[in-house]
Amino acid sequence: MRDHPILILPLLLVVLGLAMAADTPAPSPAGTGVTDAIAVISPTQGQKVAGVVRFHRDGDAVHVTGELAGLTPSAKHGFHLHEYGDCTAPDGSSAGGHFAPEAHPHGAPDPAAHHAGDLGNVEADAAGHAMVDVTVRGLGLASGERAIVGRAVVVHAQPDDLTSQPAGNAGARVGCGVVGVAKSAS
Repeated sequence: MRDHPILILPLLLVVLGLAMAADTPAPSPAGTGVTDAIAVISPTQGQKVAGVVRFHRDGDAVHVTGELAGLTPSAKHGFHLHEYGDCTAPDGSSAGGHFAPEAHPHGAPDPAAHHAGDLGNVEADAAGHAMVDVTVRGLGLASGERAIVGRAVVVHAQPDDLTSQPAGNAGARVGCGVVGVAKSAS
């Protein structure tokens, strides 16, 4: 090999590359095959709202279901996906604004152009409990520009009027939970 120093360098590079590749984990298939997500809602400071919200991929839509408690009895409450999966601020403000990757105006979850995070309202019964059941088209779970995993679900004190900009006058944030990947329901 002493007579052929040019051959040694490429051979060393190949061996080094193979050794490094063996120690490097394969890329994670994050987002592939994710069919379900979940958010556990906890109260913001001074509030009582708690519950679980589930997200299930259903074709080109996401079916959102869940149960909430500790709401103002017999009242509607704004219900949104917010930009950041951060519920650490006592008032929930660390979750940022509504999740709106295309910068559409705020609105109801059914028109073609609205914030991706506009989920409408939940309505509490006389005991302050609410069932969540809404289907939203065009959301992604763990991949794509409209992916919701890692974002926050926020429950507001007031109803969302579905028209006022930028957030429907829904008032204070009374509950917050971060969306994470869940075990498939099937």
